[in-house]
Amino acid sequence: MSRTLIIYSTVDGQTKRICDQIATVCESENQRVTMVSLEEAQGINLSYYDNVLIGASIRYGKHRPELYRYVNRHSAVLNGKKNGFFTVNVVARKPLKNTPETNPYMKKFLQLSLWQPQQLGVFAGKIDYPKYRFFDKVMIRFIMWLTKGPTDTQGCYEFTDWDGVDAFARAFSGK
Repeated sequence: MSRTLIIYSTVDGQTKRICDQIATVCESENQRVTMVSLEEAQGINLSYYDNVLIGASIRYGKHRPELYRYVNRHSAVLNGKKNGFFTVNVVARKPLKNTPETNPYMKKFLQLSLWQPQQLGVFAGKIDYPKYRFFDKVMIRFIMWLTKGPTDTQGCYEFTDWDGVDAFARAFSGK
């Protein structure tokens, strides 16, 4: 039974939900899965794991700086394992921005990261206006207005392709 570590960096929880689904698929493929936040991962010995997957969300056009510090510090160990990375962002709701080759945030991640993951994924996220603080609600609504997305602040809009998440998970688990 292989040991898989899934690390998530999330702002509103959608990346963790995606990681939960990936963990379920990996466990069904007879893998022992440990899932932790990026903050919790700081104290984990990566050499214990056979596979490492990292998922990270975007807020205001950027991955968190801690993500880059972590992957750059551990790039040698990550490169020595079966590994993967996925980004979660609302831009990926658009057909021409939903692949690793076309998503601007994935491209930027690969430019700024010393780690070059073996498997890449891009998933559209979720907008949940009622949960946002005032500033985030206003800013995200403005961004959605600029990009022709949903602007009704009473609504919750999920764009995640769960079948795509399952296919990514099966590919990562080797099945």
